[in-house]
Amino acid sequence: MREISEKAADYDSYSAQEMIKLGIQTSLPIAFGYIPVALTFGILAKQAGMSILELTMMSAFVYAGASQFMGANMIISSASALEIIVATFVLNFRHFIMSLSFMNQVQSTIGRKGRVSLGLGLTDESFAVSALHIDKVDYKKGYVFFITVILTAYLTWVIGSLIGGLVGDIIPEQLSNSMGIALYALFIGLLVPSIKRNTKVILIVVIAMTVNYFFSQIMSDGWAIVLGTLIGGLSGVVLLKEESK
Repeated sequence: MREISEKAADYDSYSAQEMIKLGIQTSLPIAFGYIPVALTFGILAKQAGMSILELTMMSAFVYAGASQFMGANMIISSASALEIIVATFVLNFRHFIMSLSFMNQVQSTIGRKGRVSLGLGLTDESFAVSALHIDKVDYKKGYVFFITVILTAYLTWVIGSLIGGLVGDIIPEQLSNSMGIALYALFIGLLVPSIKRNTKVILIVVIAMTVNYFFSQIMSDGWAIVLGTLIGGLSGVVLLKEESK
């Protein structure tokens, strides 16, 4: 009982300012990782014909790197608004699962409105960091820690996109055009670690690519991307589920 009381007292001793400082320190790796990708998105979005306001608002309201890159690419290919919305929804569906998981973990100490607000700000990176520090939920000011982590990542992404859009008008055209390779580098960087863990991921990628190529020959690129994402994702569910048995 004494150990429990001392532990509770220690949790209560952290002030909001200390939790903010800890949250910023914890989220710095996310921020440093977001900066170059956000800058690249801003530049590519500007090349796609988006205004500074439009690309900044896209980062503020969509706030999903892979989907924003895909959206910018679909704008370049003249995809319709409906195609972009559906493709973004499909690609970001995992966020529902992450948000529900996180909200369930913090429901004992954070109210419903707070949980919903935090869930809306989660990304793959902030979810991973929050999961690693889920013990902070037991602190009296623990919610301040999670808010700080999420806001630091969010503001870095939005401001980085804005700066990228502004820089896109300044840097040489040849250099800005070469930034397009960042989209492929981003997905390769996400793909390689997964392939190392499970070689079946290669088959899933090939299925998605084949489906996308086939449907792009008979319909618009936007709907081909949507179908490629859906069928590729479903094939991943089947293949990876079989291996887990």
